[in-house]
Amino acid sequence: MELDFEIDKITESIEDVQTGEVYKTLVLPVTQADLKEVTKQNGWLFDWKLEFSQPERQLFKLVKEKEPKTIHGLVSLKIDEGFVYMLLIESAPFNRGKSKKYLGVAGNLTAYGCKLSAEYGFDGVISFDSKTALISHYEKTLGAVHLGGNKMAIFEENAQILIDHYFKGE
Repeated sequence: MELDFEIDKITESIEDVQTGEVYKTLVLPVTQADLKEVTKQNGWLFDWKLEFSQPERQLFKLVKEKEPKTIHGLVSLKIDEGFVYMLLIESAPFNRGKSKKYLGVAGNLTAYGCKLSAEYGFDGVISFDSKTALISHYEKTLGAVHLGGNKMAIFEENAQILIDHYFKGE
């Protein structure tokens, strides 16, 4: 599946669109209970229950540290040979479009994929498939490299920049 996510701004966490206030966040594993909220009926685009049922995939949610019950975004990652593959990424319905409440959700979750890759000894390298129209966007905003076709990767140096930006001191 080709990913279609917007990197609206590289922030230090997530940032309130109206006030500019930055909030500390946590990236936590998705639980069975979370799946009741992240449904198409609630405005989510992907079938996260199906994604959750795939044993080789790890699902994570982005939440504000002080409001851990509100999910701001989700990502599905798979440990591959020498890198982490990002299968799906989605901002919560209230964090998409012109009326979004917070900036930085997709950047934060992408950085987490890089962090997980580093923890597995893969130097932060992640790969994903992009929609053709977004290839140059990911090159500019994430430092991703176009590998041909729709394949993209974020390699060590740019992965570390993202990790340092979003996960200082962790």
